[in-house]
Amino acid sequence: QVQLVESGGDMVQPGGSLRLSCDASGNIGSIHVIGWYRQGPGNKRDLVASITNDGNTNYADSVKGRFTISRDNTKNTVYLQMNSLKTEDTAIYYCDLKKYPDLQSTCAWGRGTQVTVYT
Repeated sequence: QVQLVESGGDMVQPGGSLRLSCDASGNIGSIHVIGWYRQGPGNKRDLVASITNDGNTNYADSVKGRFTISRDNTKNTVYLQMNSLKTEDTAIYYCDLKKYPDLQSTCAWGRGTQVTVYT
């Protein structure tokens, strides 16, 4: 059974930075995608960034140039470095896992970590 645990959320002012971590345990599979999603108040959960097992990345247009997703395979940890934060980045951030053979469907979610960007 796979478990995902997010951490690193905090309260910061606009222009600040945070690094989120997603620690994965269990059988995440050799072929997989780990994604960061966010859900703001009253909004649906949207993809922020994703990374494959071999390091290919994908970003939402709203975070390109500000956020960087990376991974440490020795720790089964995926990071989301968030720079130049804006108030509209305020949300609960979740990570998810999709693994082969179904790389279109989430098989596990974490519980989320709160990011608040305040003036």
